[in-house]
Amino acid sequence: MAVVAFVVLAVVAVASGVAVFTVDSMARATFALALSFVAVGGELLLLDLGYLGVVTVLMMVMEMAIMAVFMVMFMMNPAGLMPMSMLHNRRGALAVSVGVFLVLAAGSVLVPWPTRRGEPPADPTQALGEAVMGSKMLVMMAVSAVLFATMVAALVLATARGRYDRADSSERP
Repeated sequence: MAVVAFVVLAVVAVASGVAVFTVDSMARATFALALSFVAVGGELLLLDLGYLGVVTVLMMVMEMAIMAVFMVMFMMNPAGLMPMSMLHNRRGALAVSVGVFLVLAAGSVLVPWPTRRGEPPADPTQALGEAVMGSKMLVMMAVSAVLFATMVAALVLATARGRYDRADSSERP
């Protein structure tokens, strides 16, 4: 069952990653990228890497929320929903991506991997959390709430008019 879930999440991650470059708007590309990262987070959870899986999902969803806020604030079209092409310099991008893939694939096969020294900790998730965050976990949780409040405030301040602040009052429901 876990293998089937892993394969399904892998297909979703790759398909939504491809969709980022094939959909015709920034908003749709943002949601496709968020879906791809959520699928990768699910894969990490399937590999019993709970901390990394949850952090990946939370960070990437928050990153996509920030991206959506900036689209609403700064894009000329409404929230990035106008059709546009996400592909630029197709030949150059294809050459670079194939080259990078080949270098990374060759590196993963040809590099001698180190052998494990010592025993793994009893709870790898807790050990990783301690190694990454240490005593700063409470600070990071507080900072995330402040960042979210800052994004909401920036969006509120960036919009010149409200929903019903139209020049023509006949448009009001």
